[in-house]
Amino acid sequence: MAKKYSNKINKIRSFALALIFVGFIIMYAGIFFRGNPIVMLIFIILGMLSLVFSMVVYFWIGLLSTRAVVVNCPNCDKPTKILGRVDMCMHCREPLTLDPELEGKEFDEDYNKKSRQTKQT
Repeated sequence: MAKKYSNKINKIRSFALALIFVGFIIMYAGIFFRGNPIVMLIFIILGMLSLVFSMVVYFWIGLLSTRAVVVNCPNCDKPTKILGRVDMCMHCREPLTLDPELEGKEFDEDYNKKSRQTKQT
């Protein structure tokens, strides 16, 4: 049974890639309104905003990625980056944690939320 979770860095990169494609689709939709230049311009501007927002997201995840902790996965022995208290291996989707209190517990992304941390203490 495959786990439904994935690495946080990969999720954010996939979101930014989806924004690029959505931006291009929005801009191409503007071609259907060649007869009305104002509507066509609105579609092109919305598509460009999507592309610019994608660039911002890529820049942000790049900054986060430089501060992420690099560990070797015990399952596949490849280096992977961890964001937060719990994360998945980028390669084999093995649950990873650096928190000794969470070792051996069932993987749950809620361990990264502030409200969950305050309830446990």
